[in-house]
Amino acid sequence: MWDILTRRGRRPRVVVAAAAALTLVVAGCSGDGGSKANGGDKAANSSITIFNGSTGTIVEQWNPFIPNFLQPTNGLIYEPLYYYNFASTADPQPLLATAYAWDAAGKVLTITTRDGVTWSDGQPFSAKDVAYTFELIRKTPAINATGLKLVSSVAKDDKTAVLTFEKPSFTDEASVIGNTPIVAQHVWEKITDPTKSINPNPVGTGPYKLKTFSAQSYVMEKNATYWQQGKPKIQNVRYIALATADAASAALTAGQVDWMSSFLPGLDQLIKNQKNLTYVNTPALTTSIFTCASADLGCKGPQTDTAVRQAIYWALNRDQLNKLAGGGFAETASPTMLLPERDKAWIADPANLTTPGGPDVAKANQLLDAAGWAKGGDGIRAKGGEKLSLTIQTVTGWSDYISLNDAMTQQLKEIGIELKPTQVAWQEWNNNQVQGKFQLSLDSIGLGASTNPYSTYLKYSSTTTAKVGEAAGLSGNYARYKNAKVDAAVAVAAGTNDETVQKQQYTIIQQEIVKDLPYIPIYVNSMLTEFSTANATGWPTNENKYALPATWKQWDNGIVLSTIEPAK
Repeated sequence: MWDILTRRGRRPRVVVAAAAALTLVVAGCSGDGGSKANGGDKAANSSITIFNGSTGTIVEQWNPFIPNFLQPTNGLIYEPLYYYNFASTADPQPLLATAYAWDAAGKVLTITTRDGVTWSDGQPFSAKDVAYTFELIRKTPAINATGLKLVSSVAKDDKTAVLTFEKPSFTDEASVIGNTPIVAQHVWEKITDPTKSINPNPVGTGPYKLKTFSAQSYVMEKNATYWQQGKPKIQNVRYIALATADAASAALTAGQVDWMSSFLPGLDQLIKNQKNLTYVNTPALTTSIFTCASADLGCKGPQTDTAVRQAIYWALNRDQLNKLAGGGFAETASPTMLLPERDKAWIADPANLTTPGGPDVAKANQLLDAAGWAKGGDGIRAKGGEKLSLTIQTVTGWSDYISLNDAMTQQLKEIGIELKPTQVAWQEWNNNQVQGKFQLSLDSIGLGASTNPYSTYLKYSSTTTAKVGEAAGLSGNYARYKNAKVDAAVAVAAGTNDETVQKQQYTIIQQEIVKDLPYIPIYVNSMLTEFSTANATGWPTNENKYALPATWKQWDNGIVLSTIEPAK
């Protein structure tokens, strides 16, 4: 159910930082859980350090039902029933469940749970916890991120959970079994409000549990009772925050970070003489301009005008943006928000397969003229006394996005749009998107609970959004987009496992979103992930992508950290 990926799916561009930045990182990595093991048994003393793009102060949050939970919450602490690897075409891998089956109508899902699993506090796990998790979601609309229409969730016995839905829900399968964190009934039934608790002492079934926390870093330690025998083999995992993302490359080359996902210009040259450093690239996410699109839901500003969003789409010089901000590594996006190569069979109109590389300034100007936005003496347009001036937010230190904003400011000025970039800490940026308190925001979209477009198009449904000032949820439609045709098509697609019918509905959705553009695609960003083998080995490789290796990817993070071993 939870689709945090699209919100945490961006990796900061990083440049080689100055010595002062490196000093900051070294200080942040010292103490308990630092990179270097200190003799003795390697497994018992092993530790690695991770930078997952977090900048500024870390705010504690281990509640898997809250949008701003800390990244290790899902994967390290909590686990789903099955694991989907988007870096391969393999079938989902059983985790807390060993089997599942739908009835013929797609309204009843029966789940068989795994024997021999215990919670990190020593209590036994059973199907009752699975039933409780979904019943908690059913009874608490605020944490029902995808709007599941559950009638009931019951445990027939300790190994069998039965979920009953109001309507056929085949397309919710991946979200239910692969993207829902299963929580402990004996813990969560004591929590008064699951929408507010920060869950300071999290109890999960995952390979790690919380050891220490501070506003600068936190340490996860091996769960000694983890159900996968012999895993994990790394004792401590330390997560650090940096003042800026630019410090990360210096930390990586200095051996102070073992795992990070950042775009590094000239990466091959940078690690040429670093025998312990390697990387993989798994591009999958479309960097986009998120717009607060619906005035009806409280969005304010010129971006609520469809013509303005269309003009921005046509005014962008994406080839130039790739060169200036993407380092030439970015791939072409699609206005359908699917991946042109991987998802070609799902894209109905060949004209919508890819975005234009260069700008069409004449078309952009024509759209704005027709909508009544007239240029003033300063070259900036206005209508009804409102200036066509837009604020766009990104995270402090995310240099590629900052470069995008700088370049787009000049590109949009050509058509009379004033773009005003702002940089904020990650927490503020994230909260602004979740609450709808922005005009424009740079983020990435893509990779839902499965490769079926349903999860992506759920982000256009009004069932996953909320009024400005209210949380849109983990699979959120952060654009606050409302379109009755899209809502109806999403609902029909959800009720069938017939791909022919689904394609018909996705055609309708694509026609509407390409016209309305609540999310304006720029390009498919590279997804570079860097590793050090000085302290740990067994990382994913280009030849063996046993998990999507990005540090911020929920669920996959647990797979990776359960697989690597201390360096010999």
